[in-house]
Order: sequence, then structure tokens, then C-alpha cells
Amino acid sequence: MLLINRFHKFKLNYQPKNPCKREKKMAKELCSGRTALLSINTWQGQQQHHLRRSQLGALPISATRRLAKHSRFQVVCQSVEMQAKKEQYDPEFGAKVGQDRLLKVPVSNIRNFCIIAHIDHGKSTLADKLLQMTGTVQKREMKEQFLDNMDLERERGITIKLQAARMRYMFENKPYCLNLIDTPGHVDFSYEVSRSLAACEGALLVVDASQGVEAQTLANVYLALENNLEIIPVLNKIDLPGAEPDRVIREIEEVIGLDCTNAICCSAKEGIGITEILNAIVERIPPPRDGARHPLRALIFDSYYDPYRGVIAYFRIIDGRIKKGDKIYFMATKKDYFADEIGVLSPNQMQVEELYAGEVGYLSASIRSVADARVGDTVTHCDRRAESSLPGYEEATPMVFCGLFPVDADQFPELHDALEKLQLNDAALKFEPENSSAMGFGFRCGFLGLLHMEIVQERLEREYNLSLITTAPSVVYRVNCVNGDTVECSNPSLLPEPGQRRSIEEPFVKIEMLTSKDYIGPLMELAQDRRGEFKEMKFITENRASIIYELPLAEMVGDFFDQMKSRSKGYASMEYTFIGYKESELIKLDIQINGDRVEPLSTIVHKDKENGSDNL
Repeated sequence: MLLINRFHKFKLNYQPKNPCKREKKMAKELCSGRTALLSINTWQGQQQHHLRRSQLGALPISATRRLAKHSRFQVVCQSVEMQAKKEQYDPEFGAKVGQDRLLKVPVSNIRNFCIIAHIDHGKSTLADKLLQMTGTVQKREMKEQFLDNMDLERERGITIKLQAARMRYMFENKPYCLNLIDTPGHVDFSYEVSRSLAACEGALLVVDASQGVEAQTLANVYLALENNLEIIPVLNKIDLPGAEPDRVIREIEEVIGLDCTNAICCSAKEGIGITEILNAIVERIPPPRDGARHPLRALIFDSYYDPYRGVIAYFRIIDGRIKKGDKIYFMATKKDYFADEIGVLSPNQMQVEELYAGEVGYLSASIRSVADARVGDTVTHCDRRAESSLPGYEEATPMVFCGLFPVDADQFPELHDALEKLQLNDAALKFEPENSSAMGFGFRCGFLGLLHMEIVQERLEREYNLSLITTAPSVVYRVNCVNGDTVECSNPSLLPEPGQRRSIEEPFVKIEMLTSKDYIGPLMELAQDRRGEFKEMKFITENRASIIYELPLAEMVGDFFDQMKSRSKGYASMEYTFIGYKESELIKLDIQINGDRVEPLSTIVHKDKENGSDNL
């Protein structure tokens, strides 16, 4: 609770009788007609009393009695009861509590949570308001999308890079440590989201009160349920004229199956319902398990490269404790380092000497590559290693490939340096040199998905002033050769000759589209045109339906998303998951310019599109 249970409001009036200079000075300093609030705050069994909004500093409760009895002072205005309501939030008290966020609290008073939401449902705005209400970020430092550090994130209104923030909150006169892990919501980063959820015990499910449940909302909720998280439904943007909280609550209950009896209605922009959210985090999310006596096991949920300190890894301690200077061991990459610096993110980095089970923090150990501190890896002590690593670690696997060539051939060295620097921060980015008679020297790059590809391309052009030519995106095909070998081919120009291959397999995805019933026909037609196989359609509410198809990933990496938005007038949303490889009748399509074949422009298409395609 941000407000403590009781405030005593009083005014010191000085009534002099033949005052001396010293008494006059004391009266001027103490009184001056000011009103002060005496707060009584119980913490760890010790009663603390201090005055606020005045220059009086610490003042024991007995002092007020002495002042009241003194003939020259009297206390006017009796104590005033104040309840913890939204409109009575005291920003000064929140700021004071926020300054003590490095102080330790018992494990039972730690709450680790994340916020999951569809794009543009107000996740970053809610995170900003939580930081502001708890005094973690001062008002003068506050800005919109505070946790989104990249200009690209602010422009697109999306979260690309994970962030974490430690907040301190007073509830029923007890200090609580709230660790917020802000996660990206896009399907391209689903693995990073899953590791972030594994570092939490609860999640705020934020749903726009006017738009309702969307595709990415469902996908992230299912990930949270797989990790056994306590989910708190939050209906955001209730101040909008088109808000329909009752309808959205029914959607959540029918589609997801969550009990919304205690759903919280809020407006992050207007500050409505924020105190209720903070109280619910403390009351409903369970504390982490106390495993401080076990060997150290810490889960890395994000990392980035600092040019001066090397790789900075964000982690959540599951078991044990870690101190500055400890020799640590990364169980997946089998590397060992000394923890030169450890600390917490609040949201800026603040150094501490020790962290224990349940806490979230960062470490710097002069690590030279992000690949040595991968997301999902387990950190333990070198001399007292854990018996097993934490489950769920996977290597990042690129799903979409394209060629990047500089418009000016002289910029090839700059492109190589830029990709290497980006790879320091992004272990999922893969690239290898590629040469073409038409395009010159460039690189074949692998990405997690289309959004990942767009972000990398835009960062190369913005941050490194490069002008690039991007070839059509392709996927990884499996070629079964006549000699029994299986070759993975991400570059159409490297596809074996027809006489050497027996069959070609391509990746398939399961795609779910949520749409209004008015656009079911156009979206089904779109999926059928892209070689989709219909699986299921169900009405989640009276006016909204879910359509499920299986279709080749190669058909989706083009303009499928744009076409879906166009045919549904922007109302439909989609989510997809990789399901495996299937054999298809595929051929290589070559493009010639002035009679010369241009290999980077070659693509692999289905045989049905051999005689012309509207996508070419």
C-alpha cells in the first residue's frame, strides 16, 4: 500500500511570552505557520516516526506530547484517518519509499511478475505508471515508454528488447520488492518471452477494454499457463468512449477460461486503478521459493553487449546466492568467469554486494560475446556446481533468410563491421558472405522472423548509415538427395540440380486468425490461395471467430500479413507456430537480366505457380 494506515496532521503554533532571540529563531524554524504530516510506519517490529512536508526532520511521538503541553506551543487539528484510495495517492511518500528500493526484504515479500499483452494494448504505458507510482522513477525523469530505450521501439509502439525494473512498495505497513520484467509480445521473440515467464511467479494480463482479446494475447497467455503463473486480468483504457469492459470480461472467460470475478479495470494513461493493481500483485502473486541454502542456479533471461564492460546478463536467481567476485560457470556454454559486478535494475543499474534466491539482477564478468551468455542458460558456482541446469534452454534457430547487399560496393567492409556489432547484441542473428555477379559482395542473413528481419535492416540503415538492397525472404528447405543425404538449403542459388535430388521438404506453420464474422470469407480465401489447409473454425463470441490453417512458411513470409489486414480492414490479428516439415512439389525459379541469370533473385516456388504468379 502506498499510503500508510494513518497520518496525523497537525500545526505548530508558537505563543511567545517575552521571547528571546534564540526562541524567536527556533519558532521561525519550527513553525512558520506550516502544516506537517506525522506518519507512523511499522517495519520489522520497529516503530519509526518522521515528519514530512516540513524542515523538522525526525521527531519521536513523545515530542509532540511535550510540544502540546508546552505553554508556548500547541498542536491544532486532530489526527485525520486516510484510506488508501486512488485519489489520495501521495507522490511524495511514493518517492521516499522508492529511494529505499535497494534495501533487502524477506523472500516472502518478493514478487516477480511480467506484463503480457497484444500490441498497442497499453503495456508500456502501464509499466510507466507503475514506475512512477512507486517512486522508482522521479517525475522529472519520466518520459513515455520509459523502458523502451530504442527509437525504433518508440516509433513503432512495440517492445523489442527486454527490460527489468525493481520497485519498492508499502502494503499494510510492510515493504515489498516488486520485480517487473517487461517482455516483447511478438511471435518472433516467443523463446525470449518463455524464458522471461519462467523467471516470474505471476503475470498481468492486459487487455484493451475496447478491442478485446487478440491473437498475441492468447499465445502469451498459453505460455504463461504452461509456466504455472498466477494471472491477474487487467482491463486497460476504460476511459475510452468505446470501452466495453463487460463484453471483454466475457471474452476472457469464454476464450481463455480465466475467472474474471476479480478483474481490475484501469486506465494507465489517466492513473485509474493503479493502486488496485499494485495491491493485487502483492496479495495474489505467490512469493518465490526460498532456496538460498541450495547451490547457485540463476536463469539468464536477457543479455546485451556493452562496449566498455562486455556482456551484461540479466538473470533471476532460482536457488542459492551470488556475491561480487564469485567465480561463476555457465552450464550450457561451459564457460567460467569472475563476477566483477552484480546489481539490480531499478530501472537503471545499481550495484549491490550480494543477491539471493528470488531476486532479479544483472552481472558483468568481462564476457566478450553474447553467445557465451545465451538466453535460457543456467549460471552456477565453479567450486559448488548445481547438479542439473534449469529446464527449457534452446539454441536460437533462424527461420527466415534474405540477402543483404550494399548499394555502394565500397560499403561492404562497413556492412561487415555493422553486422558483427549487431551480432554482439543479438545471438539469433546469423550471417555469412555471399557473392553475386549482379549484386557484388554481400551477406546471407538468418532471422527469427519477418519483424526481426525488418528491425535488423532498419538498424543497419539508421545507426550505421548504410544503403542496402534486400533480396526476397526465403526459408530453410530440406533436400533429400538420391544418394541418401539430406541437405538444408536456405539459399535458392545453392539448391542441388534436379538430377541430384529426390524430394524437397518445406517448413509448415499453424496459423490462427482472430477476426470479426464479417471478414471470415475473405480471410479463408486468402489462406486457400496460399496453399493453406483448413483445420478448424470456431466462434469465440457471437461476433468474433477463430480460423486455424496449416500453410507453408514460405507463403507467409511475403505479404500475407499485409493482405490479411487489408481484407479485414485492419481488424484481424494473427499468431503462428512452427509445426515441422512436409514434402512438397517445389522447383527453382531463375530470373535473368540481359540473358544472364541473377542468382540472388532466384526463388523456390511451388510447381502450381510455375506458369506465372501474382506474387512475382
